[in-house]
Amino acid sequence: MGVFSSAFLVLLLMLVLPFSGFVNGEKDELKGCDIYEGRWEYDDSYPLYNSSQCPFIEMPFDCQNNGRPDQLYLKYRWKPYACDLPRFSGKHLLEKFENKRIMFVGDSISLNQWQSLTCMIHSWTPHDAYILQRDHQGFSTFTFLKHNVSLILSRNALLVDIAHKSWGRVLKLNTISDNNAKRWKDSDVLVFNSWHWWLHRGRKQPWDFIRDGDDLHKDMDRLVAYEKALSTWSKWVDKNIDFTKTEVFFQGISPAHINAKLGGKNGGKSCREDTKPLIGPPHPKRRLSAEVIVEKVISSMSNKVHLLNITRLSQQRKDGHPSVYGRPGRHIGMDCSHWCLPGVPDTWNELLLAELTRS
Repeated sequence: MGVFSSAFLVLLLMLVLPFSGFVNGEKDELKGCDIYEGRWEYDDSYPLYNSSQCPFIEMPFDCQNNGRPDQLYLKYRWKPYACDLPRFSGKHLLEKFENKRIMFVGDSISLNQWQSLTCMIHSWTPHDAYILQRDHQGFSTFTFLKHNVSLILSRNALLVDIAHKSWGRVLKLNTISDNNAKRWKDSDVLVFNSWHWWLHRGRKQPWDFIRDGDDLHKDMDRLVAYEKALSTWSKWVDKNIDFTKTEVFFQGISPAHINAKLGGKNGGKSCREDTKPLIGPPHPKRRLSAEVIVEKVISSMSNKVHLLNITRLSQQRKDGHPSVYGRPGRHIGMDCSHWCLPGVPDTWNELLLAELTRS
């Protein structure tokens, strides 16, 4: 019996140690590497999946099925200057996060990233059972049943509360209620995002009034309002999240290529004609005002929140937006804010997993 036990232990170590060494090797390589400084390289092995392998993909992101004729934009991977990102493995991720919950909290850019990760994993395990559940509170939960890994989306574009009154919708810069946030606390990984909806005006603006403390405003400087809301969010996170069990990220600003200064063909009028990444880093000395606010708020927090710093690398990918291919048939409209899938959000998730590997 002793001989059998010893032989079994040796066999077990032979199986486990190579995997452990693989993970530790990745961790060692990533240590000290700025994974956000790099370049886009052509890689014929990309994309990581085909949209036809993702039966639940949302129509606005399914650019190929919607008639986009070019495919070169699918063939680029992000290469940090000082290291290599680990090649994505759905099997590795499911084993690492067995019985755990990864939640994305934010707007439709969070939807973009959440959907990307569900497609990335599903393409590795196409025959494994899954459940996709949606509820009236804005939560979508995608669960891979074999490993009990849940990828959750919480649609909360502004992070702080909006109160619905008989006289209008009130954006409350100073409060986050349990109705919105109590389910955030149970996650093992939290990825927050908020920015685009702070810019909307007119019919798309999701509030009628802004409450800041005792003051009620019809409107105010959007950057000031954004910073106040993020300050409220940061205090809520510091107070309510157990950082011994939960890794917290804030996704950097996802650029919308509707500003001619961001470069590419046709200036800011269209992102339709761009078919490959912009060459070189975009305006290295110029940063978006919202970027500065995000970094300021995160640096002031009591606990460690990781910045998923995707802004600069995404600024180079004007070719990655749906443009007129956000729906099949008539190619009307111009979406230069969201991203095609497969596409740039897959890289965001590769960076997220690299951060989790080295954390």
